[in-house]
Amino acid sequence: MDHIDERRMTPCPIPAPPKLVIFDCDGVLVDSEPVTDGVIARNLARHGMTISEERVHALFVGGTMQGVMDTVRAQGTPLPNTWLDEIYSEMFAALAKGVPVYDGVMALLDGLDRADIPFAIASNGPMRKMETTLKPSGLWDRFAGRIYSGHDYTPKPSPDMLHHACQVAGVAVLDAVFIDDSPTGCKAAQNAGMGCLGFRPEGETDVLAATGAAPVRSMDAVMDLLAIAR
Repeated sequence: MDHIDERRMTPCPIPAPPKLVIFDCDGVLVDSEPVTDGVIARNLARHGMTISEERVHALFVGGTMQGVMDTVRAQGTPLPNTWLDEIYSEMFAALAKGVPVYDGVMALLDGLDRADIPFAIASNGPMRKMETTLKPSGLWDRFAGRIYSGHDYTPKPSPDMLHHACQVAGVAVLDAVFIDDSPTGCKAAQNAGMGCLGFRPEGETDVLAATGAAPVRSMDAVMDLLAIAR
């Protein structure tokens, strides 16, 4: 879990409207995290570690499966060297059953299209996972060519993916905005020098605000903050 200093970071400006909007995937576009939290909790239980789905989420949201494995091993639970293949196989099978798209995502993307504002994805998850969660709704095709994975770049909180997305779009960092639901992702925006919206529809936005992100609880609020017409 990425540590957040108790002192709040100075927020980077939010451009309104922006010239590029970058989205995290899980927890922002699709509500896949309850599925993956359950898979991880059940898997770790079989390996001898009892942990609730809520605790899995608190510890590992925004991270990588490699980070999960390293943390669990450091806490004394042995995991086999094949664990990453094992957990991804279980995760993909569960996600293939379908996950919901967050309310307002399609309307926001439509508004960005009308305003001729490009959009991209920067996620710590692997491409195969994003393809599994995004394809049924058409989001995979809608973001085609603008989907970046932490498995191909240094993962968040590194700013590498965000800087790359800006470079591809030909947009200055200060003219872009990132939307993420985790402290790790919001810190990536801070490290990039980019404005950030901390998306938490269930509330509990203080930990995101501490990174300098502007908290939002709905895609309607995102449209309002970014001055995107409906």
